[in-house]
Amino acid sequence: MPTWLILILCAVAAVGFFVLGMSLTLMIKGHFIDSEISTNKNMQRLGIKCAVQETREADGTAQCSDTSVLPGCSGNCGACDIEHR
Repeated sequence: MPTWLILILCAVAAVGFFVLGMSLTLMIKGHFIDSEISTNKNMQRLGIKCAVQETREADGTAQCSDTSVLPGCSGNCGACDIEHR
């Protein structure tokens, strides 16, 4: 067998292995891994915040908190806006 064919087969097998692993994780846990700071209860319990939110709080430019109603200031890292729009 040519070397390039072996390489492609190894790559396909590796991708298949990782897809299988992710599928098993989803089936066993029953949900996707929650890595978003705003929705992960353990991260909130530990006081972990979005890097942009921490920087704004340190600079004193943060006009919002976790309970704020201002747009983009929900403590949600996906809603954090680096350019202060």
